[in-house]
Amino acid sequence: MTYSLTLRRPDDWHLHLRDGAMLRAVLPETARHFGRSIIMPNLMPPVVTGDDARAYRDRILAALPDGMTFTPLMTLYLTEGTDPNDLASAHAAGLITAVKLYPAGATTNSASGVRDIGNVRAVLERMAEIGLPLCIHGEVTRHNVDIFDREKVFLDTVLDPLRRDIPQLKVTLEHVTTSDGIDYVREASGDIAATITTHHLMINRNHILVGGIKPHYYCLPVAKRATHQEALRKAAISGNPRFFLGTDSAPHTDPNKESACGCAGCFTATNTMACLAHVFEEEGALDKLEGFASLFGPARYGLAPNDTTITLVKEDTPVTYPAKIETEDGPVTVFDPGHPLFWRVLDQ
Repeated sequence: MTYSLTLRRPDDWHLHLRDGAMLRAVLPETARHFGRSIIMPNLMPPVVTGDDARAYRDRILAALPDGMTFTPLMTLYLTEGTDPNDLASAHAAGLITAVKLYPAGATTNSASGVRDIGNVRAVLERMAEIGLPLCIHGEVTRHNVDIFDREKVFLDTVLDPLRRDIPQLKVTLEHVTTSDGIDYVREASGDIAATITTHHLMINRNHILVGGIKPHYYCLPVAKRATHQEALRKAAISGNPRFFLGTDSAPHTDPNKESACGCAGCFTATNTMACLAHVFEEEGALDKLEGFASLFGPARYGLAPNDTTITLVKEDTPVTYPAKIETEDGPVTVFDPGHPLFWRVLDQ
């Protein structure tokens, strides 16, 4: 039995920090363990220009507690009015690491997203020319498509045609949730990868619905069947560098989750590394955790791995994690894996 595991400091390649009081409260939960994160741009209003990204980055750094080190990797929110020249200038200046495509209406604060992929073709072609990655929320939002089928339909009707039309485009399919998505990314030719979240490795749709609706397990893309969860686990432990960690940790206050129309998102920043160690140990693959959490993401984005390490230890008794994070806006519930966790990260 392995009771101690040291690995390069991990990175989170899909993170929501929000802004203001929420940002100040949740940022330390990520910076405690993670060196860098791709920061989602779906604020209100969204981060759509280079100036927006610069201002948001500065607010994040100002919120970082003394003694913590953390690098926010900024993204722009793709709209049908995005200026290709502004985007290219922000990339050339090292200000942005990627651009995020939200289909309009797909998730939280996505109303400004793309309604017709043809309307952003010129922007995507420019991105392909300059090597700027596109991070995709891979779901269609048509009302006649079942919510559990949105990812599969997106692969067939949007992503595959897009990649055939612009084969040089560097694509990351974020928070993949289905065996269809896993198969597509694993087998596709060209420059494509996928992030996998902590919570999709740990829950399936039964966890949301059986025994009553569990609002703190509700996320978008929604968790799927157990067979899809198993496919995600196999991909995560495979050692295939196309699959790496992007938590999609997404804080909402409890009143906004526990309501008649609750917000989508699981807040996993606090206990992600303990959850991942649990999953990889269950799968007999603790030796694969460093690649998934610490090595494949930096390689994908042309960065060196972090030069520091973290150490996870397994205790004989369950490790206690806070049930909630208090913010000036209200409490945020920490993801509950539904069973005890025995792993923790040693204090640095």
